[in-house]
Amino acid sequence: MPEDETRPAASKGGTAANDNGTAAAKVDATVLTLARLIGRQMARETFEQLSAANDNRPAPQAGDDQEPR
Repeated sequence: MPEDETRPAASKGGTAANDNGTAAAKVDATVLTLARLIGRQMARETFEQLSAANDNRPAPQAGDDQEPR
């Protein structure tokens, strides 16, 4: 038999049935979620800046009392 089949499951990198995870794993998951949210917010802000800079609206004329829409 190959040597790998004779080792217990725990030494193969498996997890125990009653393993609820460690605090470090929960912190890692929380940090990744927070990083994704921050990245999405940064992307939204960057996209809004690009959209505002390229709106292609005509500049208001001198003496025009109305604001551009």
